[in-house]
Formats: sequence, structure tokens, C-alpha cells
Amino acid sequence: MGNRRRATERKKVHPGVLGGAAVAIVCGVGVAAYAVVGNGAGGDGKSDEKSVATGPPTAAEVRTTARAFLTAWEKGDVAGAAALTDDRKQARAALTAYRKEARIAEVVLTPGKPAARKSAKVPFKAAATVSYEGKTKPYAYESTLTVARRAADGKVLVSWAPSVVHPELRPGDRLVTGAAGTPPIKAVDRDGGALTAAKYPSLGTVLDGLREKFGKEAGGKAGVELRVVRADAEPDADDKGSAAAKKSDAKDTPDKTLLALSPGTPGTLKTTISPRTQAKAEKETAKRKRASVVVVRPSTGEILAVANSEPAGFNTALQGSLAPGSTMKVITSSMLLEKDLAGVDKKHPCPKYETYGGWKFQNDDKFQIKGGTFRASFARSCNTAFITQAKKLDDDSLTKQAQDVFGLGRDNWSIGVASFDGAVPVQSDAQMAASLIGQGGVRMNPLNMASVAATVKSGTFRQPYLVSPDLDDRQLARAPRKMSGRTASALRDLMHYTGVAGTAAKPMAGLGSDSGAKTGSAEVDGQKKPNGWFTAYRGDVAAAAVVQAGGHGGDSAGPVVRAMLR
Repeated sequence: MGNRRRATERKKVHPGVLGGAAVAIVCGVGVAAYAVVGNGAGGDGKSDEKSVATGPPTAAEVRTTARAFLTAWEKGDVAGAAALTDDRKQARAALTAYRKEARIAEVVLTPGKPAARKSAKVPFKAAATVSYEGKTKPYAYESTLTVARRAADGKVLVSWAPSVVHPELRPGDRLVTGAAGTPPIKAVDRDGGALTAAKYPSLGTVLDGLREKFGKEAGGKAGVELRVVRADAEPDADDKGSAAAKKSDAKDTPDKTLLALSPGTPGTLKTTISPRTQAKAEKETAKRKRASVVVVRPSTGEILAVANSEPAGFNTALQGSLAPGSTMKVITSSMLLEKDLAGVDKKHPCPKYETYGGWKFQNDDKFQIKGGTFRASFARSCNTAFITQAKKLDDDSLTKQAQDVFGLGRDNWSIGVASFDGAVPVQSDAQMAASLIGQGGVRMNPLNMASVAATVKSGTFRQPYLVSPDLDDRQLARAPRKMSGRTASALRDLMHYTGVAGTAAKPMAGLGSDSGAKTGSAEVDGQKKPNGWFTAYRGDVAAAAVVQAGGHGGDSAGPVVRAMLR
């Protein structure tokens, strides 16, 4: 009787236990679910049953946890605040450094309302003071924290991330207040006008990078600042020959100043940026999602504009690593022309399908050109016209052409800030064939493809740059050889025809005889629409743009480049 009574009592408390199995019980909207776990009642009816909450935290749990965490942080209870996160060690270190290294005190943290009713993300405002050696300034910013339920024990905690402390922080970064290692700069455009992130948002990270690279050369004096010191930062370099100075261009993300307690004296740094072109680039990318563009001057390599739709995000324009699609056919065509595997007006096959290395390649909408020339294939961007030549090439043919003639993939550009110099790896079989049409392992960004159009226009590779090498005596990259005048002329003919009667005709309409272009669409796994590419030149201006998930390059990236050329 006693055993039956105890079993009955257990059943009232845990109706989800059936023969020792675990089931989930949901007690209505807004109430947590529980996994009921037991090892079965046997003999005397004893068991080790235990309830663990599962599922997302309720709105009340999110609100309560967020407030408790922010209150502990605000009061300086580092241990208490860290205990309310899912990573006590990292949280404790970061919150300790917040006061000791960043020297932030008198913190007032005000939670906001989640964007959605059931959202676990809680925005909050921080108002504080920053002090260093008698200098004090108020500092305010906004951040966000996320609340989640820990699976192991069902506890509701703050999901720890460095961005909780400050939105600019990523893993390994630090907030530091003290004498800045690098003097500030006053960057100016080619006409002497001031360049600021407020006026040109896309130049924010570029200006940070220019300060890091040229702060000392520009002749300024360092001040006292609260700044984000990046995890990949090199030690301050006292001379140009140090390893840090040589590697500064390779640093992905420069340190960022958040507050100047004593601003120091900036040195003036002249850049190659064209104010009119930069303003237009900002306007065009701001109209679109995930668009990036770069404009260069073919005769010199000067970078006239750099812009991204998301200025505060990753600098795709200079550092992106994306398959360039059919814009790569400009490089491939130069190789085929030099090897006499194609001629502008020679007959050239463009079948509906072509198989190589076990892969079956086809053209957009499965078109074919019967009895056509290479000019027609280039203008319509016929994939199979290039795949048919794969069997006549060595595995490294395209790699050598990209490196030796276009200066790409050699990892030696020094434009003044961090950049990716393109990659055309040696591949074989189907991947080698795919690289001919800008897929496979080929990776580029708008900077690289603007340089390609510039090389075609001038006939010579000139490494793009933002700051004259005369300032710091750095050596600009050179290509081992230049294409022949005959090849350069043929490429200009092909690109001009494409802009007049091919896939680039609409964006290039009315831009005159001294112009040429190439469109591209690059497939991306898991993405419904391909990335749209467009590269072109007009007179002494060359530009390239990509619109990720934009579809056909002529429709998405083409109008961006057209605006730059006009």
C-alpha cells in the first residue's frame, strides 16, 4: 500500500514518466518545457527523477536575467555579473579589464525593450566616464546582450560574447585607455579636402588603417585615447624597418579610437581619393544591399573611390574573397589570345554543353552559338567557349597568366591599408576548367577586378594605391611581364564590343568609343541568386563592382559601375 501511495504521489508531480522514458511536457504559451528524466521505479519504488527546464527562455526570464546582469555590472560586482553568464572566466576577465584597462567608471546601464515580443536579445545603453592621469570625459554607447537557456541544467544566462561589453569588440580584442601608440591623422583627398567617416561612411575603416600605417610618417603627435586594440595587432614599430611596420598592410582590422581624452596633434596625410567619385560611390552602394565598388586610374594605379553598402561591416571592396564569375574571362581571354587558342574574329566553338574532368558545363539558358567567332562568344559570355580549350592548357596556365601579367595572387600589394590581392590557385581537371570562367578556386574582390580592367586599358599592370609610395619609400608590386600590344588591343576590342552589343550594352550605353566592359555572375552554394559582377573602363577611369545575391551582373552591378564612369 505504501509503495502504491508513493507511486501515486510521484505520478501527480511528474505525469510525464512512463516506464522510465523521457518525454517533453509543454504547459502552455510562455511557459518553459521540461525534460523529465528517470531510471524507472523498481522494487521499492525509489528513483532519481529530476526536472530540467528546456526550450527558449520566457519573456519574463529574459527580462529578469538581463536586468540582474546589468545591475551587477553597474555596481562593479564583477563576480556576480560573470556568474550570470555562460562563460564566467571570459566574462570576469573582460569586465575586470573594463574598469582597470579601459578605465571606465561611474557606469549607468539602462536596458531597453527587445525588438520583438519573444526575442532573447536585449538592447541597452551605457553611460560612463573615462579617466586617465587627471583627464576625464563622459562616454556613452549602446550594445546588446542575448539571453539563453543552458541545456545542461536549464539555467537562464547571458550568452557571453565580447560585444556585450562594447559592440566594437570581437574575440581577443581589448578596450584600453592610455597614450595612443600612433598619432592621429588628418586625411585629405586629392584636392586637399578633409576625409572623415561622417562625410564618407565607407572610408571609416580605411581611415583607421591609414592612421595605423602612416600616423608616424604624417608627423602628428599622439594623444590619450580610449580605443579598441585588435587581437591581430602588431607591436608598435619605432622604425620603418621593423617587422610590425612591414606587416601593417596585412592587418585585417586596424585599432579603433572610441574617445579622445587628449586628441593629440594630427599630421596631414594626402590620399588619392577623388571627393566627387567617392561621394557618388557612397550614394550608389547605399541604394543597394551588399554592394561594393572600387574605382582606379589606369595610367597611375591611384584609387579614386572605395565604397560598401554596409560601411561598418567587412570591407568587401578591398578585402573580399569571392568567385568573380565571368569577369574572370578577361584574364582567361588574354591567355587564349597569347597562346593562339583564340582570335577576335576567328571561328570559335560555343556548344550548348561541354564536359571536362567529369563535369558537364553549360551556358546561361543553355544557349549555343553555331559557327560564331570568339568575339561573339566573349560578348555573350559563352562558358563552353572557354571550357573547350581546357584540354589544351596546363594546370598552372591560368595561375601564371594572372600572376605574371595582371599582378594578381602574388600577395605583395601594398596599397596603404589591408587588402586581398586575389587568388588563382593551380588546379586540375574539372576545377581547372571551372577557374577559366571564374568559378572553382578563383577568388577576387572589386579592387582586383578594377585593376584588371585598368590593366587592359593601359596595357600594363600598375598596382593600385591610396597613398603615394613617396611618403614611406615602399615598393609597389610589379608584374613580371606585360602583355603584348596586340593582345591588349584585342582585349580592348572584345570589351568594347561587349559594351556595345553584348551583355554589358545596357549599362555602357552612350559612354563612347573609349570604353569597354565585362559582366559576370558567380554561383554561390546555398544562395538563390548568384553574385552579380561588372568591370569596365572609360578613358582614364576603371571600376568594378559586385552585388552579392544580386543576380545578373549587367542588371545589378552594371548600374553602379556606370555611375562611376560617368
